[in-house]
Amino acid sequence: MHGKSVQSLRCPTCRKLVLAGEEDFPFCSGRCRLIDLGKWASGGYVISTPVNDPEQIENMRREESNTRRPERSMNQRYGDSATGRQDEDQTTDPDCHERS
Repeated sequence: MHGKSVQSLRCPTCRKLVLAGEEDFPFCSGRCRLIDLGKWASGGYVISTPVNDPEQIENMRREESNTRRPERSMNQRYGDSATGRQDEDQTTDPDCHERS
C-alpha cells in the first residue's frame, strides 16, 4: 500500500522544510515572505541578461550621463560656516525650519 506523496521544499529565506499545503508556501512564515519581498524591492535579486547591442549600450550611457547631478561644494550645500555666510536659499530665521 502506497501513501500519498506530500510535496515539500525548503523556504528560500531560512531553508526550513515547508509542506505544499501550508499557508505561506513556499515560505515557512509571513516573516520569511516579507524578507524575500524586501530583497526584491531593494534590488537584492536581479534578473538580467548581458547587453550586446551597441546602440542599446550607447543609449544607456547617455541616460546615465543625463541623470547625474553636478557635485556641489560643502559651502554650496551648507553655507560657509567659517565666515558665517549662508547661501541665499537658506533662511536666517531661527523659528523657521524650512528653506524658502
